[in-house]
Amino acid sequence: MSFRRAILRGAIAATVLAPAAGRTQGVPDSLDIADMTWIELRDAVAAGRRTAIVPSGGVEQNGPHMILGKHDHIVRVAARRIAAELGDALVTPVLSFSPQGRFDPPEGNLRFPGTIGVTDDAFAAMLDGIARSLKMSGFRLICFLADNGPSQRVQERLATRLSAEWRRDGVRVMAVDRYYAAIAVQDEWLRVQGETEASIGTHAGIGDTAELMSVHPSGVDLSRLPPRTDALPPLGATGDPSRASAARGETILAMRIAAAVAQIRAAQGR
Repeated sequence: MSFRRAILRGAIAATVLAPAAGRTQGVPDSLDIADMTWIELRDAVAAGRRTAIVPSGGVEQNGPHMILGKHDHIVRVAARRIAAELGDALVTPVLSFSPQGRFDPPEGNLRFPGTIGVTDDAFAAMLDGIARSLKMSGFRLICFLADNGPSQRVQERLATRLSAEWRRDGVRVMAVDRYYAAIAVQDEWLRVQGETEASIGTHAGIGDTAELMSVHPSGVDLSRLPPRTDALPPLGATGDPSRASAARGETILAMRIAAAVAQIRAAQGR
């Protein structure tokens, strides 16, 4: 190799590798891992952001009045707010595909066009790969945050298994189950506000609709609701979604965020 070529190659290598050689770029304003360069991510972890939140949503029918991506929009905002309150956490992109039940014959939401389901094993395998990647990046607490009901058991079992596998490495994986369980607290608050079990509903009712109105209002169109609530179940919803509002959504979503923050802080020993 000529002297001139050696110098040129060395100059190129120095230019490419300089940021990785120790110059920190600071922690960016965004809490989303996908918005960072690998150098920014490395430096953020080194600076103490060693908790990762892995939100998962779902693409499913939500009655005639809400978009299929309801879960994704809600959990994306919730995960960012949780990370902001914790102060030492970062957020991965939302995992959009989740278990939806049996395919043949179809059950639950899979009976409606647009619902996209995956098997429990496929969902667990995706979370497994995400968690292993985050561990390699230096995270020490990895938090699965599912907005979808059928995802809860799968993420809990995987978190238990990975935590046992990585105990000697000082890495813990947890399913933030109190986030989803706080739906019961939301329903109790709605009852105090004068609602009933019938008006609250169990799917695409007041709670779901109100939360989406608060984080993604264009995803809700109440004018598409039928005039009678007894016509809703065949359309994929229950309760009386017309009684939802963005203000109610902000209040009840804050309950789930607070429950998640408290659970994660307890796991951190804070």
